[in-house]
Amino acid sequence: MKYKIVENSPFARIARLVLKSSNVAMVLGKTIHLSGVKREGFLKDKGWLAHELCHIRQFQEYGFFRFLWLYLRESMRVGYYNNKYEVEARIAGLKGEIDLPVAQKADSSINPTELPIPVDVKKET
Repeated sequence: MKYKIVENSPFARIARLVLKSSNVAMVLGKTIHLSGVKREGFLKDKGWLAHELCHIRQFQEYGFFRFLWLYLRESMRVGYYNNKYEVEARIAGLKGEIDLPVAQKADSSINPTELPIPVDVKKET
């Protein structure tokens, strides 16, 4: 899968502020936008990379503008964390995470609404 990475992206910076996160990766089309994290650090996190690659696949599957519309509509309907496209990407991230010991993978029960956001643990408000 071909993709491009943009560091210090203004789009990711906005998302970082909205999500109140120290670092963010977000996808627009075939481009992964980063803020608060360098390319090398992002690429070392196989789960995070798998999460964002899932979003690239979603853009390819639905088309650029249609996916943006579906994603935004879903976020307005159920919120960012329960957005079905985010849930799918979090699951892809867990499957792509190669650094977890096998025993830890086997012992964890996956409940999509309780998975951590790939950039941070869900913030308490």
